[in-house]
Amino acid sequence: VCDLRPSASPGSFDVSRSMFDLRSPPHRFMKRYDSFSSVPSSTSSRKDSQGSNRSLDTITLSGDERDFGRLNVKLCYVSSVEQIWITVLHCKDLSWPSSCGENPRIYVKGILTLPKPVQFRSSAKEGCNDIEFMETFVFAIKLQSLQAVKVVFKIQTQTPRKKTIGECSLALRELSSEESSHWLDISPPSK
Repeated sequence: VCDLRPSASPGSFDVSRSMFDLRSPPHRFMKRYDSFSSVPSSTSSRKDSQGSNRSLDTITLSGDERDFGRLNVKLCYVSSVEQIWITVLHCKDLSWPSSCGENPRIYVKGILTLPKPVQFRSSAKEGCNDIEFMETFVFAIKLQSLQAVKVVFKIQTQTPRKKTIGECSLALRELSSEESSHWLDISPPSK
């Protein structure tokens, strides 16, 4: 637990963190979906603006249209103890530049945009299309601070070198004591 409330003495900012691994209990409510269509791409076609058919195999996406994947997170705010709970569940349909190698080690770095930003990070996992993290981070934070704060998630590679491959963010002003699940579209890292 990180206590972000102002302490009595200015120099005694003590930060500790607690992570809970949620992999062990059975997750019957979670389903895994494949990103592959049931129709083979060789038999699929679509009409372009001129009306001719093109195989989906020939359609390439520019950098702006490329899908970077989505991040699934759950959040809740326990007002009785002034704690925010952030659970990083998994990245789906994740893609990364070829310069990062075939299976880079990937982790999620979170930043709470407080006046003094607070950072946390998941453990690193081997890069694949669907990476499960299942890690929860708990921070003590005053309710009024949530109004102007957002959490930024940066998807980063650990190997071969540290690099941000995408990011997404979520405003915290709508949080309640009821846990909410969010699917965030990962965008290219901001310059």
